[in-house]
Amino acid sequence: MPRAQANGIELEYECFGEAGAEPLLLVMGLGTQMIGWTEPFCEGLAARGHRVVRFDNRDVGLSTKLEDVEHDNVLQAMRNTQTGKPVRAPYRLRDMAADAVGLMDALGLDRAHVVGASMGGMIAQELAIGFSDRVRTLTSIMSSTGEPGLPPPRPEAMQVLLRAPATTREAVVENALKTWKVIGSPGFPFDEARIRARAEVSFDRCHHPAGIGRQLVAVTASGSRREALEKLSTPTLVIHGEDDPLVPVECGRATLEAVPGAQGLFIPGMGHDMPVELYETLTDAIAGHAAAHPIR
Repeated sequence: MPRAQANGIELEYECFGEAGAEPLLLVMGLGTQMIGWTEPFCEGLAARGHRVVRFDNRDVGLSTKLEDVEHDNVLQAMRNTQTGKPVRAPYRLRDMAADAVGLMDALGLDRAHVVGASMGGMIAQELAIGFSDRVRTLTSIMSSTGEPGLPPPRPEAMQVLLRAPATTREAVVENALKTWKVIGSPGFPFDEARIRARAEVSFDRCHHPAGIGRQLVAVTASGSRREALEKLSTPTLVIHGEDDPLVPVECGRATLEAVPGAQGLFIPGMGHDMPVELYETLTDAIAGHAAAHPIR
């Protein structure tokens, strides 16, 4: 797959669909490689008239790793945030948004429909806030404004988030199974074979747990976007699972309330993942939102 020079780093990316179709940029979440946007999902969006671009964020997959940047560990960053102390972060979400803009520059994309999931939704929000001329529409999936006072993850989900990383392929796969049992969608079948296969592919492609910690510190250090979102004029769609234990649905509702004119899609039985059974619903919603606000 190709790599692009973007914002002083290299990003691994892949495109689906016709080159002349309206671009749709997919931004993935914490510690998750671009293959988290599965090929059937990307192909579904391409079939709906888009040039779909997925990429590895910095510090994950085959993109640049920020190994030599000093920063607080995750627990220290959380403590500092709670006590009002500054957080030493390796970077912030706005830097990751600038990475995405750099990728758009490298691909010759003046504007795109931007879709982000979880942390990727936060990055997509930062894109719309800081680079509004480059974002035609925003779709924020299972994400948050980052404002204080919103419900935190459920204790079992927080435990999964802060668990020590596994080092062997077998242990990584077993952790993945345990993780998705906790944070996945209770209203849809638990597909153990699919989760196992995805974890194996991800491990073989790139296992880099240190990057997850740096990304999590970046999220912690980036603070609230509420005030900026209230000034946003970008057409926005908020999608969230009503049964999300990691980023509770109230976080999605707060995003919907913050952005003027935003539309919402809240899905019963959906947790903090995108089950195959929802692909058609999700791709229809994303493509429909983009079609209502064409670039040309």
